[in-house]
Amino acid sequence: MTVAIVGAGPLGRWLALSAARAGYRVFLEDVMPSNLHHAQESIRQELGQQALPSVSFVTTIEDAVREAELIIDCVPDELESKLEILWLLDRMAPPHAVFATPTTRLSIADLAHCTYRPERCIAIAVEASELTGQAGPKLLLRAAPATAPETVALVEGFWARLGFAPTVEWEKAD
Repeated sequence: MTVAIVGAGPLGRWLALSAARAGYRVFLEDVMPSNLHHAQESIRQELGQQALPSVSFVTTIEDAVREAELIIDCVPDELESKLEILWLLDRMAPPHAVFATPTTRLSIADLAHCTYRPERCIAIAVEASELTGQAGPKLLLRAAPATAPETVALVEGFWARLGFAPTVEWEKAD
């Protein structure tokens, strides 16, 4: 599976490294060249030459999501940031791509409705600082009423392969 990670800050770097270690093909994107360079150096230091075939460092969202089956954004957990990134992803990603967005405050049902594919949206309901610790803790995924079972299964499988024990909570319909 190919995973696109949008944002090469601490969470994005950790996700890219963890996904590459788990055997995924990863595209890591950031609009800030310094963030991308720092991520590239950090990941190559951790993985050595293994990083070359498994992680690609790209500067556009379009390049990141072109082949992605799972897209995780690492933008701030603020309504405007989340709406903007989901809007962009929805227009650039292949139709089959799933969007997973880390948020502890925002409704995934509300965010998913800004896309043409609410059935392919799910929230990762945990603080970024909790994720970047050791693998193994429980991980809460929040699904909207419109979220498809295939979306849930794909994201659960991704996190399980990274060493987490994901559980799913369904938001209630309004």
